[in-house]
Amino acid sequence: MKQANMKRIFIFAAAVVGLVACGENNNYDASGAFEATEITVSAEATGRILTLSVEEGMPVVLGQKVGAIDSLQLDLQRQQLKAQQTALLKSRPDVQIQVASLREQIAKQQLELQRINNMLKDGAATQKQADDLKAEIRIMERQLTSTLSTLGNNTASINENAVALDAQIAALDDRIVKCRITSPVSGTVLVKYAMAGEVTSVGKPLFKVADLDNICLRAYFTSDQLANLQLGDTVTVTADFGGNERYDYKGRIAWIASESEFTPKTIQTRNSRANLVYAVKIAVKNDGRLKIGLYGEVKL
Repeated sequence: MKQANMKRIFIFAAAVVGLVACGENNNYDASGAFEATEITVSAEATGRILTLSVEEGMPVVLGQKVGAIDSLQLDLQRQQLKAQQTALLKSRPDVQIQVASLREQIAKQQLELQRINNMLKDGAATQKQADDLKAEIRIMERQLTSTLSTLGNNTASINENAVALDAQIAALDDRIVKCRITSPVSGTVLVKYAMAGEVTSVGKPLFKVADLDNICLRAYFTSDQLANLQLGDTVTVTADFGGNERYDYKGRIAWIASESEFTPKTIQTRNSRANLVYAVKIAVKNDGRLKIGLYGEVKL
């Protein structure tokens, strides 16, 4: 935060020096410098930068792919996991086929039991034959239940492992996507920090972008001026390009600081050198002429 404030102070110092060179002009309520919301785009993956097509001053749009980081190893890992998953799913037992023979034996013995029961009515078979056959059927039914349970557990375990591999593949997909360098906003590239061919790492800055179509003037007002300011109010902003080049713009109060601060030494206010002031951001639609750091004045 201190570095950001020092940066703004240096910008304002340059603006005030230019103002003094042209003579004092107090026909305004506050002054400041234009700024924009700057976003530093950093690498989300580690590896060699294959392409990075942005250049300073180049316009970009939201989601535009502007480069790529080498993802070959991630692609190979993904292929390996997919192969493991395919092999795993193929190893799932076919439950119905594996128990089909046992089911046929049980059905055959049940028919035999029915035949023995019919013979038993005619005195052609003994009760022991029927009891022995019933015992065999019960044993086979328990075998069927045990086999179904074992095969079911095996199938469930394989399915769980396949789901775990799905999660690993999804994680790799996410890392592969992060190897694509895209612009998070529509705007203009301000600074390029890296080049194709360099090795980058997660969090390392690649380029900085800002929306220069919607720019704002940061000015400072005294507490008595603040009483006349409200969010959404319309004010006149004058951009000073040096010499006699001064252009008026329609501005809107977009933000008012909730706390006061000591007046930066380079800031001019209506009550010049007031001890405590409030920072105010005034949104201005850029016609292409406004630049970051350009000096501006506010008339309420």
